[in-house]
Amino acid sequence: MDEFETLTDKLKGHVRFLYFHLMGEPFLHPQLSQFIYVAKEKGFVPVLTTNGTLLSDAEDVIAAHPHKIQISLHSHEGNGKESPETYIEEVMNFALKASNQGIIIILRLWNEGGYDSANEQILQLIARFLPHPWTKRNDGWKLTDNLYIEFDKMFEWPDESRDFYTDNNIFCYALRNQIGVLVDGSVVPCCLDHEGDMALGNLFEQSFEEILSSTRACSIYDGFTNHKAVETMCQRCGYAVLTKCFRQ
Repeated sequence: MDEFETLTDKLKGHVRFLYFHLMGEPFLHPQLSQFIYVAKEKGFVPVLTTNGTLLSDAEDVIAAHPHKIQISLHSHEGNGKESPETYIEEVMNFALKASNQGIIIILRLWNEGGYDSANEQILQLIARFLPHPWTKRNDGWKLTDNLYIEFDKMFEWPDESRDFYTDNNIFCYALRNQIGVLVDGSVVPCCLDHEGDMALGNLFEQSFEEILSSTRACSIYDGFTNHKAVETMCQRCGYAVLTKCFRQ
């Protein structure tokens, strides 16, 4: 808790949404609900991302009332229970309870074009809890108030062992509207750098302003301004290439 207090104090005034994300599974942490309360008291909007395998005993998290919880159903490929029925039952029991209390729940299937062979079965299992018709949206479906299914394409995580992508005319919102802070205080440009390969500084030792004004941070920012990825990890990022998000 002391570390969380320190990090959030340094982020306060600079950050609005606080995502409990960056490859860690937040529901493993025994103080998660306390962190949510503290974040809200300091004016942050807390959002959780989870693989959905630890939701059967999470009443305290619902009581803490984060703004949104994103459940990565595509994680069943590696983290799912032996029975998809059991997995979806636990997810939906939690999702219905949380959404009924005003928490936004996003059920994510970000595996299109990859390991999506079980998606139809997953959707059928969800329909047992919330039968059709569902409301169509651009990125998925609205099942009921505060409860959504979201689809997206599968992408390759940055990996320095991968060849460069040939297309380097690219833009990313890293350091513009997102940063990541690892558990050791390292600040990274985005949530895909979960190993700290592009560490820009350490929030336990430096101010937020000092880190963002560092030579490396400015180089990354200016590079994307000119549609260039200056870091080798960014040049090997499948998500950035996939999204092709250019700013005019």
